[in-house]
Amino acid sequence: MRKTTKLSATALLMAIGTLTSHLFYIPLGFAKIFPLQHVINVLSAVLLGPFYAVLCAFGTSLLRNLFGTGSILAFPGSMIGAFLAAFLYQKTKNMALTALGEVVGTGIIGAIIAYPFALLFLGKNVALFAFVPSFIMSSFGGALLGYIFLRVLIKRNGMENLRRLNS
Repeated sequence: MRKTTKLSATALLMAIGTLTSHLFYIPLGFAKIFPLQHVINVLSAVLLGPFYAVLCAFGTSLLRNLFGTGSILAFPGSMIGAFLAAFLYQKTKNMALTALGEVVGTGIIGAIIAYPFALLFLGKNVALFAFVPSFIMSSFGGALLGYIFLRVLIKRNGMENLRRLNS
């Protein structure tokens, strides 16, 4: 039952990420700043763990690309950010480090790995660190919102039922 619950929660977060992508994003050059994906990455990192967080990021990126509301650059950034955030939460149980993991994973590592994606798939010849500023802005804003959301849940004792997903 636990795997079914986690898979259902992953699908729900993917649906939220996909449905909200066309509602709130900021285009910046070749990339789209999508802070709600980073909120979802932080939530899935804490609630679901590394495997399901990466699955959620991949699924959301895939659906957004299929529906034309995302770019190929969403794959490396969101998946690396989700993994690093979930890995740090799993090891430390510290939500601030989880949010920082999302920013470092997406904003720095994912942005650098997006370079060959832009070159190969988009035909854009950009500098190696061209995506870092926009990815950091997007991931920082979203990670901060995710962190605040989780802190409010904890303050209102709403995390007890949600933590059962990750046990």
